[in-house]
Amino acid sequence: MRARGTVANVLFMVCLPILLVTATIAFEFNSLWLYKNGFKKYNVSQVTGLSEAELDKAARGLISYFNSDEEYISLTVIKDDKPFELFNQREVAHLKDVKGLIRLDYRLILGTAIYVGAYAGICLLWRRRRQLAWGLVGGSSIALGMMLALGIGSMVLDFGQLFTQFHLFAFTNELWMLDPTKDYLIMLFPEGFWYDTAMLFAKIIIGVAATLGGVAGGYLWRTRRKATHR
Repeated sequence: MRARGTVANVLFMVCLPILLVTATIAFEFNSLWLYKNGFKKYNVSQVTGLSEAELDKAARGLISYFNSDEEYISLTVIKDDKPFELFNQREVAHLKDVKGLIRLDYRLILGTAIYVGAYAGICLLWRRRRQLAWGLVGGSSIALGMMLALGIGSMVLDFGQLFTQFHLFAFTNELWMLDPTKDYLIMLFPEGFWYDTAMLFAKIIIGVAATLGGVAGGYLWRTRRKATHR
């Protein structure tokens, strides 16, 4: 029984950082605010020649596509008073690959959330709060360690290199190699946008992990202190 409890606790500590990472990714891909803020910061309206209203339509269309059953995106916008398809065939094919990764992300969220929720519920029901607290401290520490590793990696390689390595790892084709002078997907989301997104991602993970770990650590310290003073 003790071995099972240990395995369950270790699995919880592994699932927690995965849940934090995947949930943050899902949040960012579905954040209309993040898209619109990037459009404004990088003067995307001027770069693309699209009005703010059409950029808003593009952002909403992408979010809708990522959460739909449509295999390929079809997004028509107005430019110079004429309608046209925003993304070409290469971009459409790449967005299909991106959507596949997002769907995988959603599945990971569901699986880890079920386990994390079930484990926490059982620990609370069986009054194993210290066991749960140790799991939270361990899982949060792993998440913070991942962000530290990411930070070190960004010091060794610049963001552009990290971004390229991510694409080489995540995709089995070269559809992601787009031309920023003619492909609207790159115009909408330049490298600076992804850098800002990565920084926000790290801040969210660090903030949530530090809060969970801090609260759990504080609980362990208080309960241990009470036990020693009895």
